[in-house]
Amino acid sequence: MSEHTPRVAVVTGATSGIGLAVARALGARGHRVYLGARTAENVATTVKQLREEGLTVDGSPVDVRDGAAIRRFVQAAVDAFGTIDILVNNAGRSGGGVTADIADELWDDVIDTNLNSVFRMTREVLNTGGLREKTWGRIINIASTAGKQGVVLGAPYSASKHGVVGFTKALGNELAPTGITVNAVCPGYVETPMAQRVRAGYAAAYHTTEEAILEKFTAKIPLGRYSTPEEVAGLVAYLASDTAASITSQALNVCGGLGNF
Repeated sequence: MSEHTPRVAVVTGATSGIGLAVARALGARGHRVYLGARTAENVATTVKQLREEGLTVDGSPVDVRDGAAIRRFVQAAVDAFGTIDILVNNAGRSGGGVTADIADELWDDVIDTNLNSVFRMTREVLNTGGLREKTWGRIINIASTAGKQGVVLGAPYSASKHGVVGFTKALGNELAPTGITVNAVCPGYVETPMAQRVRAGYAAAYHTTEEAILEKFTAKIPLGRYSTPEEVAGLVAYLASDTAASITSQALNVCGGLGNF
């Protein structure tokens, strides 16, 4: 297969932010992209938008916390485009607060959405998606710099993303002999709808404004600005290429120097 062989890619959480940029980047490289997100209306709107841009895209709603929903989603992707070559586990949520005050429901939902979903979706793509039978494949998990360092007031989020990095490294080593690579991309501060929600949460916790929080966060980034979803998607697209065949079991930062490890 050449660098430009159209492959089948599945992207979760693909209707906004990083997921949307990833779906667009993979589609622009000629891949057939099957996208999912929780809201049917958002999926339909995004599919229509990307098709209007000339990309080969389809999709259906999926709640990545639900095993049965994941099975239906992966089967629908195979029905639409054939067996799966590339999986981008991007769906996720923020979540935290003062740890002593965190309810079980919040903790469980963050772990379910950010970590358990990555395992379940990956397992389903390997089996129902046919990936485990292939000699070429890419699994790319969107983690976070919070998967390498602790985030104040973000214990559930940090724990979930550390879990994603650990899962990535273990599976990458397991699948290394097969030609299927497994990597994590670790964004730092990226300007997305989720980033706005995070700033609102910190503003409330610290009794200050969202603008003040933005200034505080930006000051921590050596580059002096947030990354863009397109910059994160650029690394995902590279990892999905043939040239990246010897990169596996890695957790790579896209963060403007925020994390240098």
